[in-house]
Amino acid sequence: MNLYLGIDFGTSGARAVAIHTDGTIQAEAEYPFEEAALAASWEKALFSLIEQIPLEVRGEIKAIAIDGTSSTVLLCDHPGKPVAEPILYNDARGVEVMERLRKIAPPNHTVLSATSSLAKLLWFLQNLGQVQGSTPTIQNYYFLHQADWLAFLLHGKLGISDYHNALKLGYDVENLCYPEWLLNLDLPVNLPEVIDPGTPVAELKPEISTNFGLPKHCLVYAGTTDSIAAFLASGAKSPGEASTSLGSTLVLKLLSRTRVDDAKYGIYSHRLGDLWLVGGASNTGGAVLRKFFTDAELESLSNQIDAEKESQLDYYPLLKEGDRFPINDPHLPPRLEPRPDNPVEFLHGLLESIARIEARGYQLLQQLGSTPLTRVYTAGGGAKNPAWTKIRGRYLQVPIVPPMHTAAAYGSALLAMRGLDIK
Repeated sequence: MNLYLGIDFGTSGARAVAIHTDGTIQAEAEYPFEEAALAASWEKALFSLIEQIPLEVRGEIKAIAIDGTSSTVLLCDHPGKPVAEPILYNDARGVEVMERLRKIAPPNHTVLSATSSLAKLLWFLQNLGQVQGSTPTIQNYYFLHQADWLAFLLHGKLGISDYHNALKLGYDVENLCYPEWLLNLDLPVNLPEVIDPGTPVAELKPEISTNFGLPKHCLVYAGTTDSIAAFLASGAKSPGEASTSLGSTLVLKLLSRTRVDDAKYGIYSHRLGDLWLVGGASNTGGAVLRKFFTDAELESLSNQIDAEKESQLDYYPLLKEGDRFPINDPHLPPRLEPRPDNPVEFLHGLLESIARIEARGYQLLQQLGSTPLTRVYTAGGGAKNPAWTKIRGRYLQVPIVPPMHTAAAYGSALLAMRGLDIK
């Protein structure tokens, strides 16, 4: 029996799913993060997940793929040991180097963000001596993403990445190479070798195979980011199909035959084989709703909303100033007034307004040249709200369906099984 293991490192914890070639789940495991996201805790989580998979399942695993949070990065020495603690995906300390970054990168490039991998690398190079308390010798250091380093722990090949994780480092995903402007920086670190997600890197290290009861010929495949793994798990596979995540924030991804990139609107495209995954992420979403309502109140009040009737309240629901997409403005103010006395009306206005932002996002992607929207798979806590689904249906005018699977680890397992062949 051939089984495939997907491992997901998300924001709140890590998960693993083992699947059969027919797609059925054979085993699952999870590891919540209770401590700071230090590299040592990642390593502990990785091996804990593998140990939680039953031994009889482990013995049949043919391939493993790992996803990690996009732009979570670290510097390692030549043996692969981190020389400083990782910088997480949402850490904006790269704002210190933005002026230099604007002089380096082309206008409107994906890396022109304080949270991009390249911004974090430049910050590391500028501040590593202060972080370490000494003058570092960094010529032999490797710059890696979270998924790269975790896979290295299994296969032992240091300095391998995939073009999903490498996008925000500046890698040219259309021509599959580092661009001249980046190579001309002559950075004093080893940038990762970039290969296609879902391609074999190497077999497990012998000691990993022996210690964990995994087959000695089990292959570790190049991974991806957690959001793309979740998209793969959703079941979306044809151009025009999209995935909306209604979690703490609102994330849109549309499978397109054409690439769309425009930093002015917070839009960028990931390559997905011969297709493109076009999208953006807004700061609106469930976190705003939870500021005003408990989960019980959200359920009770939603049941009282007439979802066929359009709310006249026009909000831009944000927790604080600033949005990324479809309006990319760090100073965009929240708009949450007027607030009616009736909580049902207030919630109706919030849900309607978030639905308008989602629709505006998809309209913008299509105006800029993406494949037209045909279907939306919806994941996240908001997907369970029937009133919200009806409201969104009025705006999107396409079928809204639940994902086949919601776990990003399932998407990574598919990547280990079939690469980027999503047809």
